Amino acid sequence: MISVAIVGGAGRMGQTIARAIADADDLALVALIDPTTPPDTFHVPAVASLDDLDPATVDVVVDFSTLEVARETLVWCLRHHRHAVIGTTGFDERELEQIRTAVRGGVGIVVAANFAIGAVLLQRFAAMAAPFFTRVELIEYHHDRKVDAPSGTALETARRIEQARREAEVVTPTEPTERETVRGSRGAVVAGEIPIHAVRLPGLTAHQEVLFGREGEGLTLRHDAFDRISFASGVLHAVRQVGQHPGLTLGLDSLL
Repeated sequence: MISVAIVGGAGRMGQTIARAIADADDLALVALIDPTTPPDTFHVPAVASLDDLDPATVDVVVDFSTLEVARETLVWCLRHHRHAVIGTTGFDERELEQIRTAVRGGVGIVVAANFAIGAVLLQRFAAMAAPFFTRVELIEYHHDRKVDAPSGTALETARRIEQARREAEVVTPTEPTERETVRGSRGAVVAGEIPIHAVRLPGLTAHQEVLFGREGEGLTLRHDAFDRISFASGVLHAVRQVGQHPGLTLGLDSLL
C-alpha cells in the first residue's frame, strides 16, 4: 500500500486526484495539504503545511498547487527522502538541473506538465511525425480561468517536436508572413520556429491540436480532455511508478 499526501488538496484538481486515490485499492490517501479548507477531506487530516505531517506516514507527495508552493514541496521531499509527483508547471531548466543534482538515496521525482494519457501519446506521435513535414503549428484551448499562456503542455509539445526535427536535421523554411496587420496574429513563436496559438473560452477544459503541413498534404493530431478526471489515471500511474524510477523524471512518457 502506497501512502499519498496531496498538496493543493482543496483545489479542483487536488480534489479530483484525492477522490481517485481514495477509491484505489492499492493506494492510501493520508493527508490533504492546503491553507484553504478542502470541500471534501475524504476522512483524512487536512493541514496547512507539509511541516504539519510526520514524514514517516507518507510515501509519495502529489503536488497540484502553485510554482512557489511546489518548490517548497520539493525541498521538503528531498529533505525527508520522500517521493514526489509534481503536476505544477513553470520550472525552468536551471531549477530542473538543480533538482536532478539534489536527488539522493533512491528518491524519485516526477515532474510533468500533463498527466492525461492521450496528451502524452499525442506528444509521442507528434515527435514521430515532425521530421516528415515542412511546417508545424500548435493550437491549445483551455478554460477561461487558466492564468498562463501558452500552456505548459503546449510548450513541452513544441520542445519535443523541435528536438525531433533538430535530430533529423530538418530545416524549417522562413516564416512566409512578411507583415502582421495585427501584432501577434501569427501566434507566439517558441522553440525557435513553432507558432503556438492560445485560446481561452468558458466551457473548455484542456485541448490541443498539432497541425503539420507539407506540399500536397497535411496531418492534424488532436487531444481533448473533457473532464479533469482524465488526468487522474496518469497521476495514479506516476504514483505507482515513481518509487521504481530514482532521480528526476520529466514527463509521463518514460513511465508508460
